[in-house]
Amino acid sequence: MIIELGHFALILGFVMAVLQCALPLVGAQKGWRGFMAAGEPAAQAQFLFLLFAFGAITWGFVSSDFSLRLVTMNSHTAKPMLYKITGVWGNHEGSMLLWCLILAFYAALAAWFGGNLTETLRARVIGVQGAISVAFLGFLIFTSNPFWRLEMPPLNGEDLNPLLQDPGLAFHPPFLYLGYVGLSMAFSFAVAALIEGRVDAAWGRWVRPWTLVAWVFLTIGIALGSWWAYYELGWGGFWFWDPVENASFMPWLIAAALLHSAIVVEKREALKSWTILLAILAFGFSLIGAFIVRSGVLTSVHAFANDPERGVYLLAITGVFMGGALTLYAARASALEAKGIFSLTSRETALVANNVLLAVAAFVVFVGTVWPLVAEMAFDRKLSVGAPFFNAAFTPFMVALALLLPIGTLMPWKRARMGRVMGQLWGIMALSIALGGLVWVMRTGGSMLAPIGAVLAAWLVLGTLVDLKTRAGRGDLSSRARRLGKLPRADWGRAVAHAGFGITIFGVAALTAWQVEDIRVAQVGETFTVAPYEITLASVEESQGPNYATTMARMEVTRNGDPVATLYPEKRLYPVARMPTTEAAIDNGILRDLYLVIGDPQNNGGWAVRTYIKPFANWIWAGAIIMAIGGGLSLSDRRHRVAAGAAKAHRTKAVPAE
Repeated sequence: MIIELGHFALILGFVMAVLQCALPLVGAQKGWRGFMAAGEPAAQAQFLFLLFAFGAITWGFVSSDFSLRLVTMNSHTAKPMLYKITGVWGNHEGSMLLWCLILAFYAALAAWFGGNLTETLRARVIGVQGAISVAFLGFLIFTSNPFWRLEMPPLNGEDLNPLLQDPGLAFHPPFLYLGYVGLSMAFSFAVAALIEGRVDAAWGRWVRPWTLVAWVFLTIGIALGSWWAYYELGWGGFWFWDPVENASFMPWLIAAALLHSAIVVEKREALKSWTILLAILAFGFSLIGAFIVRSGVLTSVHAFANDPERGVYLLAITGVFMGGALTLYAARASALEAKGIFSLTSRETALVANNVLLAVAAFVVFVGTVWPLVAEMAFDRKLSVGAPFFNAAFTPFMVALALLLPIGTLMPWKRARMGRVMGQLWGIMALSIALGGLVWVMRTGGSMLAPIGAVLAAWLVLGTLVDLKTRAGRGDLSSRARRLGKLPRADWGRAVAHAGFGITIFGVAALTAWQVEDIRVAQVGETFTVAPYEITLASVEESQGPNYATTMARMEVTRNGDPVATLYPEKRLYPVARMPTTEAAIDNGILRDLYLVIGDPQNNGGWAVRTYIKPFANWIWAGAIIMAIGGGLSLSDRRHRVAAGAAKAHRTKAVPAE
């Protein structure tokens, strides 16, 4: 009964999405306040209906209702409860239901907290968001219905993909979707502003918090996915430049550019056209990501589905929304004239350079991701674009961005004196270069990557300290501390996020340059040396887990005879899915990770063993979390919760519908 009610709620959610789309858009165009106001309860009702539908599917998984085709294909009675719940979104149909639920959630948030928007803009934002929901709910109901019943339910299910039965990946998709789908709000704001023909400082202030929310969730989601790949897949890497990884990374880069560009719109009413374009492209890349994950056109370990027919539907959604938005953008170009004037040396120029670097970096990732598909379709050649291309083509843009950030944050608006700005930075530049030289001396003969990473990291972190010192002004320590305490949280958030970016850069550079890898066949009881560690394969035993069989090794690690850790790497076999997985054992540390993997048994009675020593690995994810915290600090700034100054003045006069 619950399942049928859930199916009915899904259909009612679709009806509410149609009303949410049509009524406020017509009302805003005609000036009918009743129609405009109708979009808000429709958005809230759609969210509640989809929440009930999602809860019904979750109940089906928790109760192991194998009359549901989705549960049969993605669950099993022996599966732990956590993975029964996360199995809801560990498949194409369930993940699309989650996608639609989050779309409705953002529309409901706009209805609940959009009181500071002008009446017509709020109606149009909710209406455009409703149009997106109509498209995706139509896709879900007509091509990917999660409520299909089986005529003859089996006694048990086929289990969830074992790679997804992990805590890291259990929480990775929801965070990623909150970011992916959150960019739809920036898109809705952009299209609504284009329909109205007005983009001003108030619009820039309104669009920033929505973009910031999406960017923070994307940052957390990408970090969780990278962390999962690091410890779960057993290959020891944190980023593979996989098409699906890239599909989440491209919107993140564009969203970062959008955040910085919206600041210029808010402060100086410049870069309007560019900011609108970034808002369209950010969600456009999210749609492209959905297409890549679900169409099967590109091979990925992360892909949900391999169904070209459903991929065509997603491609059509992308074409309609992107094509329509870009056509409207071209038609309204004359209304996007910038008012602010600034010199070549100014904060505005630095933000433009920041935008260009991020946008071109995203374009490079996009080209590398889709080029194998283009080559196969156009030239009938099978090509593989891997890490060497991405590292060589992408890295220079991030280096340039890191060099620019401390300079740009110290520049005043409109006009700056470069000599005065650099006068505050020469000291930390010298200190950063000295730190890089120290790293080079300590690792004589090693790669230059780590010293360069150390220079950039120190430059970014120390640059944020100089920025805060400058904002604290002059005076005694207590007065400067009081002024720092009174700084807007957005300023603190910027400083924290930039510092986190520097920490991540150093973690990536140090890990790439200094990691040690050892692959060998070891006998039980044998001790071998890797760098400063002695590692003993003490035993290998077979045992049974909740829904898998495991071969677990016990490996004892010492250094100069002193115990360091006892680690238990595993090889698991999930009999229902008939799929093996590798479970690395990691001794985490601030300065290094000791990473052990047990492989297959060998003919001579030994076992394949892989050992990695990964310096500063955890700094990569620590930096990402610090960036997300910086975004959260910026989001908590009270200025994001206060009505834009022009809101009341710009309210459109409306008449009730007859």
